[in-house]
Amino acid sequence: MLIFDADDTLWENNVIFERVIEEFLDWMVLPGAEGPPERAPEGADARLDRGGVRELLDSIEAVNAVTHGYGSTVFLRSLGECLARLRGRAATAEETARIAGWAAAFEADHVELIPGVPETLAELARRHELLLLTKGERAEQERKVAASGLARHFRGVHIVAEKDVTTYEELVGAYGLVPGSTWMIGNSPKSDVLPARAAGLNAVFIPNDNTWVLEHSELDPADEKVLRLAAFGELVKHF
Repeated sequence: MLIFDADDTLWENNVIFERVIEEFLDWMVLPGAEGPPERAPEGADARLDRGGVRELLDSIEAVNAVTHGYGSTVFLRSLGECLARLRGRAATAEETARIAGWAAAFEADHVELIPGVPETLAELARRHELLLLTKGERAEQERKVAASGLARHFRGVHIVAEKDVTTYEELVGAYGLVPGSTWMIGNSPKSDVLPARAAGLNAVFIPNDNTWVLEHSELDPADEKVLRLAAFGELVKHF
């Protein structure tokens, strides 16, 4: 059984968030704008440069991911909270509307498949059973799965709030999987590799340059149950 992550493994995802973040940073540090001033108002966060604003946003996203989950709605909420922290006040109606306008970036009816994905999945599905395991807002993830045109390759599609050890153990139980002959394939050390390994599964790590910073984590280079590949298409050489 091969279990696949979706975002940034089958199709590009975080690059869209990064584009919005770049626009947000431009806005927050734009000279002459009401961004973080040289002397922050009382109650405001005093991080003034671009890196500081990004650091603050990352910390807010980390908290909100635990409390509210993942997806574009939570992300836009984090942008609003970051603006409020930087400005030392609640967002104005105009600022709120500007942030809400970025929702359109996540509502397209297509996804950008990563090179090699369609033909590789088609080949693998001829000789293995495949599952899809993705986390995030259900409606948002369902839209992306539908837009990808890849659902036909999978025995099951599972959308979860979080990928932790329990998630993988429940999947093993639901399908009667043998952990030693089951592989989790993805780009995230934090969500795809480490919890899968803790549940006794093997893992395939396929890095993506645009992986969300909060999904980064150190992997054990001596773990022989983690296969590291440079590109998705290399899977057919191993499975």
